[in-house]
Amino acid sequence: MITDDMRQFMMKQVRENFLRYVKVWTTSDPENETDTPSTERQWDLARILEKEAHDLGLQDVRLSDHCYMYAILPANEAGKGAPNFCLLAHLDASPDQPGENVKPRRIENYDGSVITYPDDPELTLSEKDSPELKEFVGDTIITASGKTLLSADDKAGVAEIMAGIATFIKYPELPHGDIKICFTPDEEIGRGTVKIDEDWLPKFCYTFDGGYPGELEDENFDAWGVTVNVKGVGVHPGYAKNKMVNAVAIVSRYVAALPEWETPEHTELREGFIHCLGVKGD
Repeated sequence: MITDDMRQFMMKQVRENFLRYVKVWTTSDPENETDTPSTERQWDLARILEKEAHDLGLQDVRLSDHCYMYAILPANEAGKGAPNFCLLAHLDASPDQPGENVKPRRIENYDGSVITYPDDPELTLSEKDSPELKEFVGDTIITASGKTLLSADDKAGVAEIMAGIATFIKYPELPHGDIKICFTPDEEIGRGTVKIDEDWLPKFCYTFDGGYPGELEDENFDAWGVTVNVKGVGVHPGYAKNKMVNAVAIVSRYVAALPEWETPEHTELREGFIHCLGVKGD
C-alpha cells in the first residue's frame, strides 16, 4: 500500500532530481557512428548517477567503458523470492534542438491559460495546439525557457527511477525483489543498446520513456534507417547542357516518388511509414 507520505516523498524526489538532471547537457551526435557514447558530455550525467547510486547504498554499481550505468537494489526481507526486474532509461537528449544551458521553469497550479516562454516571446503552448494540456489543469507544468529542449525525454524517466529506488529504501515496509537499474547512452540516435550488457539484464525489463501517467506499453516501435548517396557530374552551369548531372535534383525526384500516404503525417497506430529525415548536398 502506497501511503500519502510515500507519495509525497516520491513526488518531491522526482521533481528535485528532474530539475537537476535537465541542466546537464547530454545531447547525442547522429554524425558519430563509431563511438559509444557518441558525445563525451553524456558521461557527465552518468557519473552523477553513479555517485548517487553509491550514496543510496545500491550494490554492484558499475559504469561501463561505453557509458552504461548499472546498479542493483537487493530484495528486502518482505520481498525475497519475488521476481527480479530491471528499470531502464536513457541519458542522452535529442540532437534536433539545442540542449545546452537548459533553464527549467515551473508553472505551479496550471490554470489552462496559454504558456509563454521568457527567452522566446513568439513561442507559445496552448490547449488549441496541445489538447492534452487540459488534463493537467491544477498540476505543476515544467517547461524550458524557449531556446532549448527541456530534455524531459528522457531525464524524466531517469528522475522517476532514481526517486522510486529512494522510496523503496526509505520505506522498507514496501516489499520488493531484486531491482536492477540501467541507464544507457545514444538512444535518440538509434544506438541505445549497441554496447549494453545483455547477460546482466533479467528476463523482465521496463523502460521509462514517455507516455501518460500510468500508461504501460507491452510492445516496442521498430524502424530501419537507409542512407541514399547520389553522385552527380559537376560542370560549369554556363556550358552544362547534356553534361551536368545534378545530384540534388535526382534526390528531389527520389523523395517526391515516395508514397505520400505512407508518411508519418498520414499514418497512425500499427500503420508503417516512410520518413525522410533530411537531404544534404554540396
